[in-house]
Amino acid sequence: MLDIRFCRALQVMIRLAVAAEGESAVLSSTRFAEELGTNPSLVRKLLVPLAAGGLVVSTKGRGGGAKLARPAEEITLAEIYRCAVGDKPLWASPDCEHVCETTANATRYFADLTAEAEQAVLASLGDRTLADSVREFRSIDAEPGGKASAE
Repeated sequence: MLDIRFCRALQVMIRLAVAAEGESAVLSSTRFAEELGTNPSLVRKLLVPLAAGGLVVSTKGRGGGAKLARPAEEITLAEIYRCAVGDKPLWASPDCEHVCETTANATRYFADLTAEAEQAVLASLGDRTLADSVREFRSIDAEPGGKASAE
C-alpha cells in the first residue's frame, strides 16, 4: 500500500500558504476536510507532526485552526516530507534466512539502497520551497485543462 501522508501534508501546507497570502491565515480542520474530501480527524493527524516540526501553529477551540509557523519561502518540501513520514524508510528491507549469497546479503544491500534513495529524495525536496509549490500549482492551474481553464 502506498503511503499518502506526504502528499496530503503537502496539500495542507500549500493550502495554508495560499491562505496566508490573503484570506484568514487560520484554517480549521473541518474546512481542510471539506476541501480535501476527507474527515477532520485525518487532517488533525496530519497537522500534529507538522506542528511538532515547527511548520504550523495550531490553536484549539472556536475560531481555532492551523496556520503556517514561518513564511512559505522558508519551508522546504524536505521538511514537510520528514514531518509527514518521520523515520519510516521508503521501503522495507527483507529479512531473509541466510541460505545463499543473495539472501545472506539482501538485508544490508536493501538497507544501503534505501538510504541512498532516501538521500536523493531529500536532496530533491530540499531544493524546493513551499512557495515554489504554490507557484507550480498556479502554473498547472493556468494550463489548458487546468481548473482555471475549465471554468
